[in-house]
Amino acid sequence: MKPKYTKLSLLFVGLFIIIFSACNNNNAQEKLKEKEIPSTQLDTIALEPPVFKATYRLDSISSREHLDSLQSSFSEEERKLVYALNRIDAHRIKPGTKLIIPDSLVSDLNLYSPFPKSLDPLDSIGKTVVISQRIQAFALYENGNLLQWGPVSTGKQSTGTPSGLYYGNYKAKRKISTIDKSWVMPYYFNFMNFEGIGTHEYTLPGYPASHGCVRMFQEDAKFIYEWASMWELENDVIVQNGTPFMVIGEYDFKEIQPWLKLAEDNKFNELNPEEMDTIKVYAQRYKNDPLNFKFEDLSEKEIVL
Repeated sequence: MKPKYTKLSLLFVGLFIIIFSACNNNNAQEKLKEKEIPSTQLDTIALEPPVFKATYRLDSISSREHLDSLQSSFSEEERKLVYALNRIDAHRIKPGTKLIIPDSLVSDLNLYSPFPKSLDPLDSIGKTVVISQRIQAFALYENGNLLQWGPVSTGKQSTGTPSGLYYGNYKAKRKISTIDKSWVMPYYFNFMNFEGIGTHEYTLPGYPASHGCVRMFQEDAKFIYEWASMWELENDVIVQNGTPFMVIGEYDFKEIQPWLKLAEDNKFNELNPEEMDTIKVYAQRYKNDPLNFKFEDLSEKEIVL
């Protein structure tokens, strides 16, 4: 005999089913929320910008037609980049010249820098000029952060540029060489007073060729001329050194130009451990030199009355 259900009992059963279903639904939603990533966490996720990695190929100019074809395939900005990477002026390129050419040409020369973006030993020095003879290049740092870099031509083998820590002394917009009166040196900035050695504009042949000075493109020599600081004198006595000039490394005259080796190793021109150690030594020497001290450099805690 089948049981008889009253309307009241059926009503209770229906309510029980509705309540049970609602509870299960709430539990399922709570579990789903637990698995979800909070919106605040999503907001903190940041994508790293892509890292620019330069690769290079080596090209040997076989003829004048080859050179014309190569140059016509580049824009003016791209040609300037190629010239800078090869430490050479356009008029110096001829059949037989070997050139390193990046596979990706971008107008920002700093993307191809052999110098690191930051140098911790220089972080307490306002301005620093670093000149690497090994790779024939200079770099400008502000509080250890790379501002810009560019090509140079330092002293040839018989009249090399001495490595060491020096300071910006005096400058001249147009200086005449004491060796040869026909040599005009625009935007000259001396950092070895008695030797007469400094940075200035002059032709770059793609190798060390000077009598000791550091040759540069005009825009680079002009920038340093306006950016670096000279010495401060009182009665012809130095009371404050100028911007430090750190000349490091040695050029290997027996090997091909080091930048040409970038086709085999795109990190070949980067500073090596020995050069990094030299910069650390020079930085410490700079900090220990009383002529680099200024009263305004002290913090309030360091001032003792």
